Amino acid sequence: MTRRYWLATFLIALWGHSAQAQSFAPPSLQVTLPGDLANELNNDGPANYDDDILRRLQRAEARLAELEGLSPRSPDAEESSWIEHFVHLYDPEIAIAREQSYQAEPSLPTTEASKPKKWFEKLSIRGYAQFRINEEIDMRAGSAPAQYVGDRSIGADQSFLIRRARVIISGDVHERLYVYLQPDFASTVPNSNDNTFYTQIRDWYGDFYLDLDKIHRLRVGQSKIPYGWENLQSSSNRISFDRNDALNSAVRNERDLGVIYYWTPIWAQDFFKEVLEEGLKGSGNYGVFGIGLYNGQGGSLLEQNDNLHLVSRLTLPITLSNCQRVELGVQGYYGEYAVIGSSIDPPGPTGVIRPVGTVDFTSAATQAASARFREGWQDKRIAGTMVWYPQPIGFQTEWTVGEGPALNAAQTELEERSLRGGYGMLFYKLKRPEDCWFAGTWLPYVRYGYFQGGYKSERNAPFTTINEWEFGAEWQITPAAELTLGYLTTDRTNTTANGLAGSSSYGQFQGDVFRAQFQINY
Repeated sequence: MTRRYWLATFLIALWGHSAQAQSFAPPSLQVTLPGDLANELNNDGPANYDDDILRRLQRAEARLAELEGLSPRSPDAEESSWIEHFVHLYDPEIAIAREQSYQAEPSLPTTEASKPKKWFEKLSIRGYAQFRINEEIDMRAGSAPAQYVGDRSIGADQSFLIRRARVIISGDVHERLYVYLQPDFASTVPNSNDNTFYTQIRDWYGDFYLDLDKIHRLRVGQSKIPYGWENLQSSSNRISFDRNDALNSAVRNERDLGVIYYWTPIWAQDFFKEVLEEGLKGSGNYGVFGIGLYNGQGGSLLEQNDNLHLVSRLTLPITLSNCQRVELGVQGYYGEYAVIGSSIDPPGPTGVIRPVGTVDFTSAATQAASARFREGWQDKRIAGTMVWYPQPIGFQTEWTVGEGPALNAAQTELEERSLRGGYGMLFYKLKRPEDCWFAGTWLPYVRYGYFQGGYKSERNAPFTTINEWEFGAEWQITPAAELTLGYLTTDRTNTTANGLAGSSSYGQFQGDVFRAQFQINY
């Protein structure tokens, strides 16, 4: 007879006598097996017992769990939980949306396993990395050198690049406190010509919940500023290679240090969580309404004045009668921005200068001379958002207008100038069966971007004109790997400040670029 037969016989005999031996279980947990179970055991041969015994044990386990007030646990439950976790790895923002959503606690009996966890046991670790290569296909006659604010691998003498290398640590360490820590291991030291891949804080904040339903919260620390839907969307989840310049130029690194209040009713928490879980490329839970104060200089950059920026955002998540999901929003901010200066040789006989109105760090004398500009220039914008989630056709667009610091036409000094711009993107979600070639989820897209105005976060805030198209497709090969291919045709201002005599700055880069990115999720 097999070991499983003898083990099963022993357990059945033990449970069959539990009614007489009270010491084995309290009255509320007594188990009486059906009489036919023992009869079948005596009438069948041991060779036929393996499958029957396993089936009977599962029935007995289910009955025992029912008597204990617990739901029966499937033999594959642990495996299924890991599979579910892996399936959603392609978007690390899903875990964040889940953590920031109210969930009713299940009523479980007090046992050793259900004791409260320590704070460090509640943290999760995940992340993603992006590897890129870009190749110039064509450059128009008279074009300035290739340059792209959001991607250092576009330009001369560039090949492969680690665009992002993120590790995320987050979790509810207390019923009223959620923490989120995200360093980036692929940052470049400012003003360095030959060093890269240094660690930098991207996000480091705590959400203090004012109520246990997580409807009202205060976010304190360095985090994304709620200006622009695409700025809030994680780069691990975004389809296109880079964010649109018109909105992304509003806040350097999309982040800053401050305090923000978010209001998110439970129905909206569910909406933000579900669009991510359904693979619809959501932006995460940044509230239906948000308002806050922040430094204004940009994430991981030293503040240059005592003035704070004020930002506010209102978004309306909508589910139509046909289950189509839509999101409409409006946002705006106001503050005073100090522009960091750099030497350039503007057109004409002026010679090499540092534009008037910028902050200078080169010497004590120049710092004193530029101190009056630390108060900053008026910096204000407003933007509208419309997102039609891909079910399967998707469309998103944002447009911004405002005023901010920018170089004058002579490139000799700053002035306040108007700005405008935005983008529109049409895309399609196609899921192919696993037994097909190129299985997985495909998201082909076409995108147009436009911006005209001062690029305040670049040295001297050059007045910039950008007009470009991008065609591409994201291929979610597996939950842990994505490949994006794209073709960019652009006419954009090169924002590099050249300080050598006789050199020119801020010319137009006009050309075509082939782009490729491989992303891993873990």
